[in-house]
Amino acid sequence: MKRIKIFFIVLCSFVVLAALISILLTYKNLSAGIEEIPEKENLIVGFSQIGTESSWRIRNSESIFEAAAEKNIKILFDDAKQKQSNQLKAIRSFIVYQVDVIVFVPIVSDGWDNVLQEAKEAGIPVIVIDRQIDVDSSLYAGFLGENGYEEGRAAGKFLLQKVENMTNQKINILELSGTENSSIAIERAGGFREMIQKDSRLNIIHSEDGDFLRSRGKEIMDRILGMNNGLFLDGEPIDVIFSHNDPMTLGLLESFEKNNISDYPIIISIDAEQECIDALVNGKINCVVECNPNLGPVLMDLVEVVAAKKEIPRVTYMEEKVFTENDDFSSYIPRGY
Repeated sequence: MKRIKIFFIVLCSFVVLAALISILLTYKNLSAGIEEIPEKENLIVGFSQIGTESSWRIRNSESIFEAAAEKNIKILFDDAKQKQSNQLKAIRSFIVYQVDVIVFVPIVSDGWDNVLQEAKEAGIPVIVIDRQIDVDSSLYAGFLGENGYEEGRAAGKFLLQKVENMTNQKINILELSGTENSSIAIERAGGFREMIQKDSRLNIIHSEDGDFLRSRGKEIMDRILGMNNGLFLDGEPIDVIFSHNDPMTLGLLESFEKNNISDYPIIISIDAEQECIDALVNGKINCVVECNPNLGPVLMDLVEVVAAKKEIPRVTYMEEKVFTENDDFSSYIPRGY
């Protein structure tokens, strides 16, 4: 009888031990299974920027990097160095890499159909920023950036107010235009012309492509001053300069200083870089229309939406201001770029 009890105790102990071993093995297998489930990877955005030609452009890229870091979104960055061919290569490399979203600043408005069709076929949504493109709207998710027409209109509106009480029978305008065939140059020129046609005295006597570059602004003004012995074109005085961006404006101001020009014409610029705002405060520029580079936070929100296969607005414009010689800058907040 005693042996039977001992046997029963041993048998029960064995059953309990076997059960414990089974539980431990099951837990181990479950743990191993959990470890094998890969964690969700961060979104990856392929971003093609046109270059680093200005403080505005550098700040534009910084804003995107900062906003992406806050949302743990990885950026694959490519600097196109002002060449569309480089951008086409970059976008195709993003497609091969199978990024989640492609973002790019188009240097010009056309020539994107084929590469965007390739992105569409690969199932990768595309967001166009800063400059618009001339393609079938089905090839990209949406646009985020400035309203170039409104920027041009704002510049023209200021000029109308500025010359309202002038007695000149004719007011001559020199236009420094942005990169040829870029949407933003076309829009700014169009908006400006729409406004100034309201005053028959206003006349654009010369428009020249400065490619949005400071060096070109200086080069153009050096040539004009050298050929005409002052602020003249073919014997006509230059009363107004409308510059499509701050770098070109700063370049022409360098030329004025170099050539000892002290009697400045009315100068209107677009971007609102710190250096141009300083020139406005110091009386060298009359009006600066803001082009807001800080689109990073809005862009990353849009990236998350399209990555989730949802639609975004076809066009999203950034809020922008107009700074003039009539403003009170005593409590002005520095631009940061």
